[in-house]
Amino acid sequence: MFVSGTGLPLATPFDESGDVDEAALRSLVEAVEAAGVDFVVPCGSNGEAVHLDVAERTRVTEVVADAATLPVVAGTGHPSERVTVEQTRAAADVGADAALVVSPFYHQHDAGAIATHYERVADASPIPVYLYSVPKYTGTTLPPRTVQSLATHENVHGIKDSSGDLETLQRYVTLTSGADFDVLVGSGSVYAAGLDAGASGGVLALANVVPDLASEVYDLHANGDDDAARALNRDLVELNRAVTAEYGVPGLKAAMRSRDYAAGYPRRPFQPVSDDVRAELVALVDEALADASVE
Repeated sequence: MFVSGTGLPLATPFDESGDVDEAALRSLVEAVEAAGVDFVVPCGSNGEAVHLDVAERTRVTEVVADAATLPVVAGTGHPSERVTVEQTRAAADVGADAALVVSPFYHQHDAGAIATHYERVADASPIPVYLYSVPKYTGTTLPPRTVQSLATHENVHGIKDSSGDLETLQRYVTLTSGADFDVLVGSGSVYAAGLDAGASGGVLALANVVPDLASEVYDLHANGDDDAARALNRDLVELNRAVTAEYGVPGLKAAMRSRDYAAGYPRRPFQPVSDDVRAELVALVDEALADASVE
């Protein structure tokens, strides 16, 4: 199974006590599907996966797989290879179509150890594996030559690149061009540019807030209107920065609520954003929607 188009790394709605709000999660899946995304990714960075234990991640994946009609690519990576394999098998058991496996984090590992980790996880996984390079959280960018080598593994089907670096993404595309391998953009600010560089789609935090507009960037590109895709993407850069680098998950959830999406609360130690930040985010959402409607 291969994925393409606009994927959405689902926020995980928590209630005020910090428990997963399953009803809200189902509502969120239904809403973003209706907005036009092509696949959903529970238990990623924006899903606060590091705040979920193995059983909770499995249950979140199960709820999403039950509610979704689109492909489900579940985040299953942990620092430990053993736990990653356990999580990946559990995700497959509850209906995930593929696994998104973040590179091992906390401790630093060389490229050889990371490649071996991915090979063993892919060997053990009953579903396709996608690599996930997110140097902001892991301190490591997956080396393009390592990705090239892993792309030949029959159960490694692609990579999500959240580096935001177009040279790195371009090298991933070029070096894996001879394999059946999907390169997915992980930064909403460079989505159109990444598609121009040959990426087959994206997994964008931004899509939690504006799934309709993020999907439109892809659709415009797919229809050959690259100028319009780039113009629309430019209108989304400030909002994307605010809900990722600047205010993170609490900001993302505040922006989602401004569009009546079932974001829930962030899980502690995250704290909700201030009223001033909330107002700033609402203004950025309104501005992005207004700019898009003009074009």
